[in-house]
Amino acid sequence: MATAGKVIKCRAAVAWEPNAPLVIEEIEVGPPQEGEIRIKIVASSLCHTEMFHLFEGKDKRGFPTVLGHEGAGVVESVGPGVTDFKPGDKVIPVSVAHCGECRFCKSPKTNLCERSWINDHVDLMSYPTTCFTCRGQPILQFTSTGTFSEYIVINQIYVVKIHDDAPLDRVCLLGCGIPTGYGAAVNTAGVTPGSVCAVFGLGAVGLAAVMGCKNAGASRIFAVDINEQKFEKAKLFGATDFLNPKAYDKPISEVLAELTNGGVDFSIECVGNPEVMRAALESCIKGWGVSVLVGYTDVDFSARPIQLISGKTWKGTLLGGYKIKDSLPKLVNDYMTGKIMVDEFITHKMDLEQINDAINLMKTGQCIRCILNISK
Repeated sequence: MATAGKVIKCRAAVAWEPNAPLVIEEIEVGPPQEGEIRIKIVASSLCHTEMFHLFEGKDKRGFPTVLGHEGAGVVESVGPGVTDFKPGDKVIPVSVAHCGECRFCKSPKTNLCERSWINDHVDLMSYPTTCFTCRGQPILQFTSTGTFSEYIVINQIYVVKIHDDAPLDRVCLLGCGIPTGYGAAVNTAGVTPGSVCAVFGLGAVGLAAVMGCKNAGASRIFAVDINEQKFEKAKLFGATDFLNPKAYDKPISEVLAELTNGGVDFSIECVGNPEVMRAALESCIKGWGVSVLVGYTDVDFSARPIQLISGKTWKGTLLGGYKIKDSLPKLVNDYMTGKIMVDEFITHKMDLEQINDAINLMKTGQCIRCILNISK
């Protein structure tokens, strides 16, 4: 392409500081270096992780930054040493790495990668180096992606090539939220046919977990949320029972124990709240119950040892345990063949200039997923 090897000027939504509106700026995006790819982002979505970083995170060193990590686009150019991608390829950039060479990538037990930004820079939620500049200063690239920009540069270990016919304004959702929740059920929890499950939190990740429980054959799926307006959507994804913890004068774990003869087989926490994490564990049946933490927070959490001594398992998941190079193309194909739902998560569509409106919708619980048109 004519822009290959050159600095590109483009639009991006810049978060200059925490707890402040994003600003549409003209930024400069450098050309890809060794092992890197420059991608024209077509569509992106807004995830709770952006909300956490913007409104709840405690480290101001993570600013200024370009947020966004649920995006999809087309390869504009590639740097030296890149052989698996070419200009014109449809791709999903992902915040979870897969180098394929380290001990973690070679192990079937995990989808972690030794080369990921998560290992050393989780406080920044970004590498300290960046290809973005604006007003003469570097702008961080959130979770290595930064998809609220028309162009990004990213290492090839974070990029997945997908089917040429995949609709980018849909499959961008497969970059984080859907595989995180869906994989939490089918991979990390290992939901079994005929089992009883409870999903705490009915945002996009929780709804995807409900879908995973259903597709794994669960006989009963409790959808737990304090916002009862989300119950109808949860029913669409397969939930069978609906509980609002505020409607009871006892802990929700006790309510679930009474309804299930001792507790659920699998619980999945998709809120990122320590109290909910504990409630999800306590809702599991002793002896074999499994509880999975999905929601992110940076504060401590706790439980009584007897919860684990009694035979329960407490575990966490990152991107639903999926190794991105192996699994995301398959998930895209599963969507295109009707095996998993994606369109049903989308409640709003907006242009990049409306990013602050999208943030307000997410913040007030009115939005499951908003698709942002990034490139005109």
